[in-house]
Amino acid sequence: QVQLVESGGGLVQAGGSLRLACAASARTSSTYIMGWFRRAPGKEREFVARVTWSTGMSYYADSVKGRFFIFRDNVKNTVYLQMNSLKPEDTAVYYCAAGPSPAQYVYWGQGAQVTVSS
Repeated sequence: QVQLVESGGGLVQAGGSLRLACAASARTSSTYIMGWFRRAPGKEREFVARVTWSTGMSYYADSVKGRFFIFRDNVKNTVYLQMNSLKPEDTAVYYCAAGPSPAQYVYWGQGAQVTVSS
């Protein structure tokens, strides 16, 4: 069983930056995908970004491309989401997840609130 714990959320003004961290309690398979999702008030959960543990290859939603960056630290078993040029529409609870494929995430964190004020 793997537990994922997010940290780094908070309140920031539009145009600012935040970095989220997702620490895994145990090493997941090197082939696992680590993803970030978010759920804004009144909206469905949406994909934000993902990275593969073994290769570091990443993929982003169009809405965050060029502003958000996902990267991992294999030694610390931690995945980060660097969020720059934040917009009010980025306000959401952000969740990290892990799984064997982009279509199958089996472990989820508890979520971290990110609020961007205008």
